[in-house]
Amino acid sequence: MISRDVEPRLLRGFVAVAEELHFTRAAARLYTAQQALSRDVRRLEQTLGTALFVRTTRAVELTPDGQRLLPLARGVLRAHEELAGAFAGPRPLLVDLNTDGPGTARTVLERARELAPDCELMARFESGLTHAAAEIAAGRLDVSFGYAAGLAPALRARLAQTPVRYEPLAVLLPTGHAPAGDPALAGVPLELDALAGESVYTGAGNARTLEWTGLAGELFAGRGIAQAPPAPVAVGKDEFRRVMAKTGNPVLVTVDFADLPGCVKRPLTDPVPLSPLAMVWRTGARHPGLDALRRAAAELAAERGWLEVPPGSWLPAAALTPVPGGG
Repeated sequence: MISRDVEPRLLRGFVAVAEELHFTRAAARLYTAQQALSRDVRRLEQTLGTALFVRTTRAVELTPDGQRLLPLARGVLRAHEELAGAFAGPRPLLVDLNTDGPGTARTVLERARELAPDCELMARFESGLTHAAAEIAAGRLDVSFGYAAGLAPALRARLAQTPVRYEPLAVLLPTGHAPAGDPALAGVPLELDALAGESVYTGAGNARTLEWTGLAGELFAGRGIAQAPPAPVAVGKDEFRRVMAKTGNPVLVTVDFADLPGCVKRPLTDPVPLSPLAMVWRTGARHPGLDALRRAAAELAAERGWLEVPPGSWLPAAALTPVPGGG
C-alpha cells in the first residue's frame, strides 16, 4: 500500500532510467546529478515498497514490478503535463450579454476582444441580470450587464460593478398596432404618455429579469401604463419575435435592441427614460479579460458620452444614489 503521494519528479526520474537503462545517461537527460537521480529512484522504491531495477556493475534492468510501473508512470506524467498546459494561460472568461442581438454589452465585448486578443472571452445569453448575477455569485459565470441597482441587496453585495451607460429606452410595436406601429414611424420618437392604456411587456413573471420588471414598474407608475401578463421565456431573437407576435403587446426595450421583422421600434421621449447599465462581476475576481472589459467600458463611455444624462431625462430612484462597487 502506498503510504503517501508519489511526486511527479520521482516518476520522471524512474521513466528516464527505465528508458535509458543507464543512470549516467538518464541523469544527463534530466540535467541532474547522477547521485540525486539514484536517491530519487531509491525513494520511489521505498514509497512503493518494491524494487524497480536490478543493478549490476555492467547493466541496469527493470524488475517485473518496474515493468508494470512503466506504462502507469508514463500515463501519470502525460496527465500531469496536460493539467499544467490547461492552466498555463488564463481560462476562458464567460461573459453574459443577456441577448444574442446588438447592444451596449456586445459593443463592450467586441472592444475588449480587440484590447486583449490572447484572452478567450466567451459570450453567453442568460436573459436577465437577476439570473446572471446569481450565476456569477455561484461561480458559474464571470461577467454580466444590466440594471445592477435593481438587484436584491444581498445579491448585489456579493458583486463588484462599474457603470457603463445610461441606455435610452424604446418601445417595440407590432406593425399592426395602429397608429403608433406604422412602419413609416420607425425611429421616430414616441411620447411616453402615448402608451397610456396600453399593456407593455416588461418580463413580468420572469424570475430571470426581476430588475428590468421593477425598473419598468417604476417608469410606468402614475402614467396609466400597465405591465403585460407573463409570457413564455424566449431566449434568442427568433424565439422572442415568435412569442411577441402571439401576444401582440408592445415591448419595452433599449434603443439598441435588434430590429425585428413585423415590428416598429420607436425611442421614447418626454421624458427620455434611461436605464442605468452596469457591468458586474464577482467581488475579488482577477482575470486579464476582466481588465480588458473594464477598460473597454471606460473607453467607450468616454468616446460616446454613454454616462452623460441629457436634461429632462428620467432615471429610476435607485440610480440617484450611488451603489458601491468593488474591484
